[in-house]
Amino acid sequence: MSKSNANSRLPRSKGIDMATLYTPKECAKKVKRIVLTPDNRRIVEEFMTIMGMKAQFEEHDVPIPNKLVLYGPPGTGKTLTAFYVAARLELPLITVRLDAIIHSHLGETGSNMRKIFDYAKGAPCVLFLDEFDAIARTRETNDEVKEMARAVNSLLQCLDEFDCDSILIAATNLEAELDQAVWRRFDTKMTYGMPDETSRQQFIARLVGEFAHEDGLQQQAADMLTGSSFADMEQIVLKAKRKAIIDSRPMCWTHMEEAYREYHPMGVIAHS
Repeated sequence: MSKSNANSRLPRSKGIDMATLYTPKECAKKVKRIVLTPDNRRIVEEFMTIMGMKAQFEEHDVPIPNKLVLYGPPGTGKTLTAFYVAARLELPLITVRLDAIIHSHLGETGSNMRKIFDYAKGAPCVLFLDEFDAIARTRETNDEVKEMARAVNSLLQCLDEFDCDSILIAATNLEAELDQAVWRRFDTKMTYGMPDETSRQQFIARLVGEFAHEDGLQQQAADMLTGSSFADMEQIVLKAKRKAIIDSRPMCWTHMEEAYREYHPMGVIAHS
């Protein structure tokens, strides 16, 4: 099945595709540099093992987990994990556009959600809902909007009926905002945080790869980028590579320092 053929059948709302499809091959390209914490790698590997033992689980009448929720700060690898799971399972990844799903008209948001979930139930895939709190926000707040409360009820029904060969992955930066009933529907939960020193070293080594660079630069970069997310580190190292290419010489500390200063990663104290 080609990407164009699959895209033509993706659910639409008001003439707009409500999702984007990535083939397993495209997913694999995106996750070459992924770094998972030991705990998250263990969870993913166990999940993959279970996917390969469906017959045994069915024999013992033990449900197969097919819903994962990922939570933590932006840029820490949640979206990449969805691509990674899709690549490992050799399934297409369907990333949902929440701006196309959420609608002000009564009942429209819930109807759009059902279209997305029905699509996933009919075609095995990894269904990825980023910024999940936008449609799964707690119904107990004082400023509750009735339409969104109805949307949460529709979401709960969709989650309860999601008994199929597809996988649902939801990601949020605001796990405390999720409705508790929604939270309980997820059988697998993964926590994300800012990379520690080991993760920074691994990720920077993968970003630099075989690109010519000064000795010791990777460790210097790992120290300088303490507190940065994976997303910020990627942008800074790529910017440093561009500077080295312009200068026609190996990447050096000056390139890295200038890239850091120009990028200004959010939430990180700038180095002098």
